[in-house]
Amino acid sequence: MLTEADNVLLTRTGPKTPMGQLFRHFWQPVLLSTELPEPDGPPVRVTILGEDLRAFRATDGTVGLVSPRCPHRGADLFFGRNEEGGIRCVYHGWKFGVDGRCLALPTMDPGPARQRAEDNVHLLAYPTQEAGGFVWAYLGPREHKPPLPELEFALLPASHVFVSKKLQQCNWAQACEGGLDTAHFSFLHMAISDADDVTVRLLAKVSSGTDTVRWMRDDGAPRFTIADHPAGLVLGAARRGDPGQTYWRVSQFLMPNHGLAPNAFPGENYHGQCWVPIDDTSCWVHTYTWNPERPLTDAERARFRAGSGVHAEVDAHYIPLRRRENDYLIDRAKQKTESYTGIEGVSEQDACIQDSQGLIADRSTEHLGPTDMGVIRFRRLVLEAARSLANGTIPDALTHAAAYRVRAGGAVAQSDKTLPEVMRIRFGHEHGLVPVSADLAKSRVSA
Repeated sequence: MLTEADNVLLTRTGPKTPMGQLFRHFWQPVLLSTELPEPDGPPVRVTILGEDLRAFRATDGTVGLVSPRCPHRGADLFFGRNEEGGIRCVYHGWKFGVDGRCLALPTMDPGPARQRAEDNVHLLAYPTQEAGGFVWAYLGPREHKPPLPELEFALLPASHVFVSKKLQQCNWAQACEGGLDTAHFSFLHMAISDADDVTVRLLAKVSSGTDTVRWMRDDGAPRFTIADHPAGLVLGAARRGDPGQTYWRVSQFLMPNHGLAPNAFPGENYHGQCWVPIDDTSCWVHTYTWNPERPLTDAERARFRAGSGVHAEVDAHYIPLRRRENDYLIDRAKQKTESYTGIEGVSEQDACIQDSQGLIADRSTEHLGPTDMGVIRFRRLVLEAARSLANGTIPDALTHAAAYRVRAGGAVAQSDKTLPEVMRIRFGHEHGLVPVSADLAKSRVSA
């Protein structure tokens, strides 16, 4: 359990909080690139880490992320006109670029006074970059701005990647913990019987002759081995397989809010999530699927769009169709006969349980056990990082962008193999680090 003070430290991410400052030192995905589909298109409202902002795509394609109100009279720039390299307030015509610089002051006559005003009036603007189908923003101090993390999906051609987002109606930390708590697969996503029509098979396929679903059903108490690496944690959960075998499900936590799912066997699709706080009681879950070996098929993309695995079925505003307000459309009859939850969708099952802990979970009343080791290590890592940053120490992960280039997934190994040995056999590196080719690095630079 955590003390009440530590729970506050973990869950509060506003601009003046220690955890909020930690998040602001890292690049955060704030939008899907498709939410700003064209230059000079409509601005978009963005709320991140308790801060209200506006995003727009300028004429040259660059994305601006700026404070929401014109500094003249406070009109909302959501209603502004995005034109010719900047956003113009329609109240009096003041105009600003993606860097916040004032481009036009038509309410003032040309001359020294107007020039002084143009030099001194500006919008707060945050740096942005696009990679992997997301718009990323950096909200921290400019002198500490790091390079983008080299997450593998963001290094690949768009044909190999699918991204989505969904609203989560609870604090970021309990949603993230749910992603790292892989012991829950033995119940939350499990069918009552061995029927083929079960949601768990979307994430835990029968692969390479192994019955992973059966192993997860039969062993609800996986043994965890956890190792630190420069970008975060590798978390190995070992279950009993067939005689002499261990079924490993390896996930990754990457600072401060990414998680890679443990399902993929070689050749299958990899999945990840990033939990970005909107405020203290809600977050956006930015989800990504990639295949480093081949383009995703049209059928796969259609399945993800309809809601599959980490991707939820959402409406036009990225709000899940099955959510808190409608009890996730739980079917009590199916709960009796088909699945433990009676709720359709892996993502929705996760959201239901995470949301059910409260808008902000009270961790001071928990009773943790051995299968909670990943959650414990996650909390320790981010809490120590937030405290250290408050004392002036920059997190190590900020200087190791390449350390984010890791994979997670499943493996079947002899029972005497340790996690580092399994990782080297499965991924070629004890932390799951994968090389990047010159072609892929070039594709990212040109994207």
